[in-house]
Amino acid sequence: MLEISTRKIANVILMTREIDRAEGELRAFIEGLSEDEQISLVALMWIGRGSFEPEELDEAKATAATEATTPTADYLLGTPHLSDHLENGMEALGLSIAGDEDDLMGHR
Repeated sequence: MLEISTRKIANVILMTREIDRAEGELRAFIEGLSEDEQISLVALMWIGRGSFEPEELDEAKATAATEATTPTADYLLGTPHLSDHLENGMEALGLSIAGDEDDLMGHR
């Protein structure tokens, strides 16, 4: 189970798509997440890029916790295609951010 809300993931994905204008905001948002939320975000990204399978979520989270050598924001912002990996990870885990994404973009 992820220790981060789909709304927060949607927020990261949307800010990643606007990285040219929102890098500072995205960095501050990630840094403001709890350690468990940051670990879940990294694990989700790894699942989305194929480093772990969806059923290996607990292993991915444990690896993220023990192998963290750089600040999470630096690591994630340095990852190419971050929003795609997060979206793919959500899909692999059977989770949807569609409603959260619409809310954050003001479509409701």
